[in-house]
Amino acid sequence: MRNQIACNRKEMGVNKGRLLIFVIAVSVSFIGFEDAYPDDVAAFYKGKQIQFLIGGNAGVSYDLTGRALAAHIVRHIPGNPTVKVENMPGASSVIMMNHLYNRSPRDGTVIGAPLNNILLEPRLKLISQQGGSIQFDLRRMNWLGSPVQEPQVMWVWHTTGVKSVAGLKGAKVVMGGTSVGADNHTLPSIVNNVFGANIEIVLGYKGPTDVFLAAERGEVHGISTAYSTLMATRKDWVTSGKVKILVQFGASRALDLPDVPTAMEIAPDTESRQLFEFIASKFVLARPYALPPDVAPERVLALRNAFDATMKDPAFLADAAKVSLDINPVNAREMDKVIENIEKTPNNIINRIRTIFHN
Repeated sequence: MRNQIACNRKEMGVNKGRLLIFVIAVSVSFIGFEDAYPDDVAAFYKGKQIQFLIGGNAGVSYDLTGRALAAHIVRHIPGNPTVKVENMPGASSVIMMNHLYNRSPRDGTVIGAPLNNILLEPRLKLISQQGGSIQFDLRRMNWLGSPVQEPQVMWVWHTTGVKSVAGLKGAKVVMGGTSVGADNHTLPSIVNNVFGANIEIVLGYKGPTDVFLAAERGEVHGISTAYSTLMATRKDWVTSGKVKILVQFGASRALDLPDVPTAMEIAPDTESRQLFEFIASKFVLARPYALPPDVAPERVLALRNAFDATMKDPAFLADAAKVSLDINPVNAREMDKVIENIEKTPNNIINRIRTIFHN
C-alpha cells in the first residue's frame, strides 16, 4: 500500500513537472509571437508607400486635416513607410468610398478620409437616392478613428431678442445657408419640424463666413455652423454677446458650452430625441478615417495604434493648431459603437428625416 502511494506521488510529481514544462514552453512561444508580431508588420511596411484618399477638394478643412495626419502618422507606423495624399472628391465622398471598398488594395496601404455625411448616407440615401450608388458596407470597414468631435451650433444675432429654441416659435428669424443638403440647411429644417420654429432659410451663400458678413449687414439673423468655425473667425461675437448660441447639435455639451443645451436634451419626445441622436453621430465622428475590409488584423491594429499615438504627438498637435483644429479624438472602438448605433436607428426615424430633407 505504501509502495502504491509512493508510486502515485512519484507519478504526480512527474506529471506536475511535465505540466510546468508545457506551460513554460507555451509562454515562451507566446512571447516569441509577440516579439515577432511588430517585426512582421515592420517588414511589410518597410519601403512601402501609404496612400491617403481624401474625399473632398484640396484646401478645405477636411483636406488640411488629412494632410496633417498623413504627415505625422507615418512616424508611428512600424517600418516607417512614406505617404502620398490624393484628393478624390465627388458625390460627397461616395465616389471615394466606393473606390476604397471595391478597388483599393486590402493590405493596409490605403487609408480613406470621407466627409462625415458618408456615415449617414447608407441609411438616408439623400445623395444616392435609392441607394444604388452605395457600394460599401460601413460595418465591414476597418475604422481608425476621428481626430475631432465637432458639434454644430445654431446662433442668432443679438437684435432678434431670441434667447432659446422656444423663442423661435414666435419670432420670424432668417438664417443663411449655402445649399440644400448642407448642415446649415438641414439643421434649421429639422428645428422647424421638431420644435415648430419659424425659421426662414435663405440659401446661396458661398460659405459660413459670407453668412457672418450678411448678419453684420442685417440681411440674415444667424446660421447653423460648426462651433469651431464660429470661434476661429468670430470669437469676439460670442464673448461680447453679439450672438446668442441657442442650441448645440452633438451627443453631449461641449466643455466650453456648459450652459447651452443639446438638441437631444430639449427634444419634446422619444422619437425626436432619437432623430437628434442619429444626426449627432456625424458630428461626433467629424473627421473619420478608415481602411477597406479584409486587411490583416495585425496591420489594422498597428495602424490604429499609430493613429492613437499621432493624436498625442506634439508635432501633429502643433500643426493642427495652425489650422484651428481642436483635437479631441474618438478611437476605433468608440467609433465602431457609434456606427453600430447608426445602423440600429429605427426606420421610422430615418423616414422622418428623409421627409424633412426632401420638403
